[in-house]
Amino acid sequence: MGASHAAVETIVSLRKLGWRDGITLIGNEDSLPYQRPPLSKGYLKGEVNSEKIALRPSDFYQKSSVNLLLGREVIEIDRKSKLVKLDNGKHINYEKLILATGTRPKKLAIKGSELDQINYLRTLKDVDHIKEIIKKDTNILIVGAGYIGLEVAASAIKQQATVTVIENMDRVLARVTGKEISDFYQNIHAEKGVDIQLGISILEFDQHKGKCFALLDNGQKLNFDCVVVGIGVEPNSELAESADIKCHNGILVNEYTQTNDLDIHAIGDCSNHPSFIYNTRIRLESVPNAIGQAKTAANYICGTKQPYNQVPWFWSDQYDTKLQSAGLAHDYDKTEINGDIRSKKFTVAYFKQGRMIALDAINSPKEFMAAKKIIASSV
Repeated sequence: MGASHAAVETIVSLRKLGWRDGITLIGNEDSLPYQRPPLSKGYLKGEVNSEKIALRPSDFYQKSSVNLLLGREVIEIDRKSKLVKLDNGKHINYEKLILATGTRPKKLAIKGSELDQINYLRTLKDVDHIKEIIKKDTNILIVGAGYIGLEVAASAIKQQATVTVIENMDRVLARVTGKEISDFYQNIHAEKGVDIQLGISILEFDQHKGKCFALLDNGQKLNFDCVVVGIGVEPNSELAESADIKCHNGILVNEYTQTNDLDIHAIGDCSNHPSFIYNTRIRLESVPNAIGQAKTAANYICGTKQPYNQVPWFWSDQYDTKLQSAGLAHDYDKTEINGDIRSKKFTVAYFKQGRMIALDAINSPKEFMAAKKIIASSV
């Protein structure tokens, strides 16, 4: 359930492992499952089209004997009868159910946030709408300086838009990386003409005589043509909760991606899994995590126990700079910089009690790969 990286990888893995029974894929969008990371990068800039970001061509699902149900919502999971009920009144029985329901953008809850000019970036339709708006000299206001916000800023700048980024924390990428990387990206965006304003919140949006503006908590008033909000996401776990599947910041699973109902698995961004690397539970929003959990679920369903304990990793493309992050840069007590920041080729390693727990690599793929192995071997 869910037409995502995780879902499609599960199909691929199940068939490779010899699963011969039926597979049904249910997705609430009308389009074939597609890659989401390019939406704020190449797709927004017009460098790739919808066909290029499709996870698999249409004939893949037919060849894999997949019953593809697109544009449909699951409204109830009946665990006792082992069936799911759809929004069109039909129901589908299951032997094993895999929840790959992903996340949804957090919404602003301020006055004026319902204006048509306020946009969230999650689906192809979202980006298609934003693409129509962004042109030369268009005033783009971005709320949130995380991965999505900064990637949209870089894409909009390439299209010669005027870009302002508002962030209520004291640095960009504050939730995912250390100060050195934050400063590096803030400087890059400033050099490209992005106006980044930190430690500031928006009080309200308003519209007057066809003009839109945002009122900030420092008294400033900013005019805009389009707002893109990127303040984080929430896991789509309500359906699981209503079926008495245990949830807390996502759907709780064991090391084999099973929920408290052992015939129901949850994978990808919606799942909260145990990490033996960090000795805690984590919920990750990343393609590698989705693919890894899909393989674990498929193996378990086909009779092989391979516990999931992958090193988290992420990437971001902004301008001519690639950030690759291995591990989670949280609760560290020391950092170590290697390379030359000015040449845009360097790394920042994060340590806790002498152990490397994460590394950010700027245009340094070899160092990134080495760090993944070090972090994995330190358990």
